[in-house]
Amino acid sequence: VQLQESGPGLVKPSQTLSLTCTVSGGSISANYYYWSWIRQPPGKGLEWIGYIAASGSTVYNPSLKSRTSISRDTSNNQFSLQLVSVTPEDTAVYYCARISIATVTLDYWGQGTQVTVSS
Repeated sequence: VQLQESGPGLVKPSQTLSLTCTVSGGSISANYYYWSWIRQPPGKGLEWIGYIAASGSTVYNPSLKSRTSISRDTSNNQFSLQLVSVTPEDTAVYYCARISIATVTLDYWGQGTQVTVSS
C-alpha cells in the first residue's frame, strides 16, 4: 500500500487548506481500515486531525472539528482534507495514513507534505 499527499505548499491566512491523498495498492472502500490525516507543526509532536471510514463516516479531533472536513473520491481511490480559516499556527507537515482496525495501528503513511500559512 502506498499513500501520496498532494496540494499547495503555501496558503494565505484566512483561506482554505486543501490536500488530497492518493492511495495505491489498496482500496479506500475496504473494510477494517480508516483513512486518516495527521500533522506535525515545527518543533512539536504529531497531531491527529481526523479520519474517514470505508462507510464514508468521519471522525475529527474535537479541537479542529469546527474547521475540518474529510471527504473521499472512491472512483479515484483518493481522500481529501479541507481546513478552513487557516492561521500561521496551521503551518505543519501534513501526513495521510491508514489505520488498521485489527491492530489499532497506523500501518501505512505517506511521505508528508509541508504546508506553510503565510501572507
